[in-house]
Amino acid sequence: MTASAPRYMARFRCIAEACEDTCCAGLTVPISESRWSLLRQKVAGSPDEARVAALITPNPDGATGQQAGLLGKRADGHCAFLDETKLCSLQRRYGEAVLPDGCSVFPRVLTRWGAQVEMAGSLACPETARLCLLAEDALVREPVSEAQALRPQLARQVASGDDAWTAHADVMREAMLRLLARREVPFSARLYALGRMALDLGDFYFPGTAAFAPNGAEALPGDGDAPRNADTSVATRHAVTAASGDAIEERSRSAAARLADVLRTYDAEDTLHALRAQLEALELPGGPWAGICAAVLRSREAHVGSQRYLSLVRAVRASYGGADSTPDDAWRLHVTRRDALTSLHGARVDQYFLNHALNHVLRHPFTEAPSLLNAVFLLVLRASVVRYVLLGHPAVAALLDTPGTPAATLDAAAVESFQLVAKHVEQAPQFLDFAQGLAGEGPETFARLLILVKGL
Repeated sequence: MTASAPRYMARFRCIAEACEDTCCAGLTVPISESRWSLLRQKVAGSPDEARVAALITPNPDGATGQQAGLLGKRADGHCAFLDETKLCSLQRRYGEAVLPDGCSVFPRVLTRWGAQVEMAGSLACPETARLCLLAEDALVREPVSEAQALRPQLARQVASGDDAWTAHADVMREAMLRLLARREVPFSARLYALGRMALDLGDFYFPGTAAFAPNGAEALPGDGDAPRNADTSVATRHAVTAASGDAIEERSRSAAARLADVLRTYDAEDTLHALRAQLEALELPGGPWAGICAAVLRSREAHVGSQRYLSLVRAVRASYGGADSTPDDAWRLHVTRRDALTSLHGARVDQYFLNHALNHVLRHPFTEAPSLLNAVFLLVLRASVVRYVLLGHPAVAALLDTPGTPAATLDAAAVESFQLVAKHVEQAPQFLDFAQGLAGEGPETFARLLILVKGL
């Protein structure tokens, strides 16, 4: 088994008490039976024995195995084992081995593609967000020691190759990464091209597709799926079977060739420039884009206790005009700021969103989505929400009023915007349910994706 990671994760080291946030707040953390047992052994006879017994309780849902117990929380929502220096008191005294899996692995996200474990990162951690967004080479992938993955046995399996959807997943993912990195066209045009590519593939490349069925994967005439005369000769049956097998093999080759043709088309420079022209010629209302982004943020406020998140969201709302502003008003203000920021720091902002998108493809395998187009829709929706927050960030609004403001101010606002959205929005069940309902299916998904792309 080998391991790899984008360069920013190879560079990652927890900055602990120097961090502006903490991963030990706001979450319900389960602990497996094996880790809980090890922890009880380690603390036996120590002053921590009573604390562990009191602060880790059986899962009230009756879960066993990986979620046998739950770590207690303080009144402020922080983990009961977090000490005054924002460090884990259990890890400090007993080592990493006693930590629940989620605590040990975060902000790492482990995925197994065949024999290789890949380590991406969650931007819900401020330090990973900084490392990912601010370095141009952050998403260059390179080999790393498996020790950096800490618990590679927890990696989710993606590309098993048992069906065409996963067998071609690595080729598809590489095509997505290449397309996103094509800086000769604007970022929005790259996302539009990604959506068009997914739409072109949607009728034959999807979970459970039979278009790539290999020889022998389906029942053949004469093998029980159709009536057969008793006097049919063995030679005839063999001929029918061979012909059917050839037809299935040819269909598999045709599907694979069609997949390769589509990917080749979207690798072509002419295709990208033509799609850019198409996108720029589209005239779509912007109010729905602003309304969707504002609704996503508003829906999370009642569920989030983080003052950092709540303060930023309220400041963003005020920046777009407050409660009296309409989505159309917010859209007009957003476009003015977007154009101004592009003229001042366009390359820098493009790097933020490119690195976020590349990391999204690595961190969220598209094979977990109902379709490739649905996976692209979710990427575009997440990028839209962050764009809305960044352009409404008070520091960015002030920067546009004072163009001489150092770029470091923009970097800090970007890190805060991406990190807080990643932590409190992107993985929330309410957001994922909303995204699924908003996406719809097939051509409907693509039409709604267009509205989101135009906002970027």
